Amino acid sequence: MSTATSDNVLHAVAGAGGGVLSMVLTYPLITLSTRSQVESKRARSSVPDAIRRIIQREGISGLYAGLDTAVFGISVTNFVYYYWYEWSRAAFEGAATRSGRSRTKLTTLEAMAAGAFAGSATVLITNPIWVVNTRMTARKRTPLLDRSLPSGGLPTLQNPSGVTLAKPKAPTTIGTIRDLFNEGGLRAFFAGVIPALVLVANPILQYTIFEQLKNMLERRRKRSVTPQDAFVLGALGKLVATALTYPYITVKARMHMAEKGKRIGLAAGLRKIVKEEGWSGLYNGIGPKLVQSVFTAAFLFAFKDALFAFTQTALANRRAQLKLKAK
Repeated sequence: MSTATSDNVLHAVAGAGGGVLSMVLTYPLITLSTRSQVESKRARSSVPDAIRRIIQREGISGLYAGLDTAVFGISVTNFVYYYWYEWSRAAFEGAATRSGRSRTKLTTLEAMAAGAFAGSATVLITNPIWVVNTRMTARKRTPLLDRSLPSGGLPTLQNPSGVTLAKPKAPTTIGTIRDLFNEGGLRAFFAGVIPALVLVANPILQYTIFEQLKNMLERRRKRSVTPQDAFVLGALGKLVATALTYPYITVKARMHMAEKGKRIGLAAGLRKIVKEEGWSGLYNGIGPKLVQSVFTAAFLFAFKDALFAFTQTALANRRAQLKLKAK
């Protein structure tokens, strides 16, 4: 394996690991944001009320609904994205070197092109995972009849029907995949792929801002950025990117939740939300989403840089040991 390919894989693995760690730390905020995005205007509530309602109905685990698919999704998403982003970046830097350009660092346009290529490939590969995750995170759990208690209990003021319901059952990954396939076949797994491709602009903006700020900081300090620097720069990049692209995130979530026969296109989805809920409907759940996105991106960049440096050092030490043994 060549050094360039090895570095691409290292970046991809570090990105996947950083993504998983940051996802686990901020997942309750993702749950709150996703549920707000798919709720109608009438059902909207404050963040504390939403947390209280989820815990009362589903327990603490309700805040982590769909975490298994999210962890799998973010690891695949980040691995694919970082591999192709680093591949694209290396190609641009190689071209700059061959052309005799004084600076091989990516220009803004080159960073955006690399992000667009990596982001588009990532969306097409991972969209089915995120459709399943949105369904598991947002769909209400169905209360079940408690079979452990005798049926036909006496009605009370609190329970006029006399039927005792057990704690709602969480949807399983396999069950959600089966339901999606029954609803619309393979096509159902690519619901929302158009707004997702539009949302490639989000990581493009995020990584372009991050790269340019990073280059600026490294030129000023004449050294590589630290994980602490990456934390702050990653947070700034994600804050701007999410604020600009949030309406498309809302439409994508609605399209993931739409059942067969009720699916509509991107433009129609935007018009429908504005007509029924006003412009504010496009920004349902933006509070938790901004907090989650900023912290996720900040942790991701900090963890990724630390994991990359650790893995690179560990591999270099391993190679040195193998050379010594060979002698």
